[in-house]
Amino acid sequence: MAIESAVDAGVPLLVVNAMPLPPCPRTLALAGPGAVNFPHEEDYEAVRATAERAAKFGIRVEHLRVTSPRPARALVQVANERRAGLLVFGPKRGRVSRRRFRRAAREISRGAACLVWIASIR
Repeated sequence: MAIESAVDAGVPLLVVNAMPLPPCPRTLALAGPGAVNFPHEEDYEAVRATAERAAKFGIRVEHLRVTSPRPARALVQVANERRAGLLVFGPKRGRVSRRRFRRAAREISRGAACLVWIASIR
């Protein structure tokens, strides 16, 4: 949906992989935020494939990796700073509990200054 919307509108697409930052102060101090999340936890390859698929349509794509203690809030902040027209929220099924998904969806709906499309988590 996001790719088709960006193609139709002729606007760039911002693909954001927002990951929770677990409280690991020693790891953060020694190795930085990149060492806290493992590649299999963030599903980087799938997100990157989405960005590459969008680029094949000839639209400008920017892929960001955001690590934050509050990833939903960080996602809203990025969307608002970039003046997004549409925010599509759809975490990978099985990675997010229903409770956490509902809480994040509510925070995104309330905080985003753009249209929001939330994929169901069934």
